[in-house]
Amino acid sequence: MKYFLEKRSNPKILSIVIPCYNEESVLPYLKERLTTFLVKLPTKIELILVNDGSVDNTIFELVNWSKEDKRVKIISLSRNFGHQIAVTAGMDYASGDAVVIMDADLQDPPEVIFEMLERYREGYDVVYGQRIARTGESWFKKITAWAFYRLMKILVHKDLPLDSGDFRLISRRCLDALNGLRENHRFLRGMNAWIGFPQTPVYYKRDARVAGETKYPLQKMLKLAMNAAVSFSPLPLRFSLALGIIVAFVGFFVGAYALFRAFQHFILEMPIVYNPGWATIVTLICLIGGSILISIGILGEYIARIFEESKNRPLYVVEFVKGITDSKRIHK
Repeated sequence: MKYFLEKRSNPKILSIVIPCYNEESVLPYLKERLTTFLVKLPTKIELILVNDGSVDNTIFELVNWSKEDKRVKIISLSRNFGHQIAVTAGMDYASGDAVVIMDADLQDPPEVIFEMLERYREGYDVVYGQRIARTGESWFKKITAWAFYRLMKILVHKDLPLDSGDFRLISRRCLDALNGLRENHRFLRGMNAWIGFPQTPVYYKRDARVAGETKYPLQKMLKLAMNAAVSFSPLPLRFSLALGIIVAFVGFFVGAYALFRAFQHFILEMPIVYNPGWATIVTLICLIGGSILISIGILGEYIARIFEESKNRPLYVVEFVKGITDSKRIHK
């Protein structure tokens, strides 16, 4: 896609949103790295750290950090709402002209922000980090991540970039558009692709976690994939339709074959063994029953999401904030 780009200056304020869930062991490394790095950025910084209901000492580390550095602002959620909701909370409170989203584990090097700002000055509204290598991860993690991004491109949006997480810079007008999308089951990468605006990648090598454990094991990755697929695409419903058609065809041909064998035996009186065994019946029952249950399950996922959206509950509940005085930014 061709974009009309207008050059612009650096954002007056750059907000950096970092969700934190049980990152007590990571925060000392994050604090040291960012303290050294932020002074090199050519703009004023607002560092928004979102405590997503951590059960370790994460919140105490964050509060102590905010006392030492006035740029640090804290949003503490009342419980664990999940990574995508925690990022949303940070974006709701961000006051910058541009916002960077990154994780606390330092797998996404903050130094990449320099190149993101360069693309921002060129006129791009979304600058996403695209991984060209992943260090410190098992072959199983790499394979499942590779499959995840390609499946999501098929199910979610044709413009969804491959091998790209939530590490990105977005402009204020893009942020305002994102904040207007308040669905409960959120897949921010897909939402970024859906809203459009000029977008471009920056390439980088993803580092290993500095400490702690990954917050996206296979189970959570599968849950995120399910949420993304059901929230953005009717393909699962079409899959159940296709499955029903296939099972109907199988049943038709098996029935035709059974009638043909009966015709040979009873009408033509051919010397064949006609044994109407239970295997065919059981197989057909299992095929038909299984396809019905799969279709009902897929339909149920969509209905459950309609039910949850109809409640119109807030996406999250804030326990307290530190360093934030603009009440207009509070999520409604």
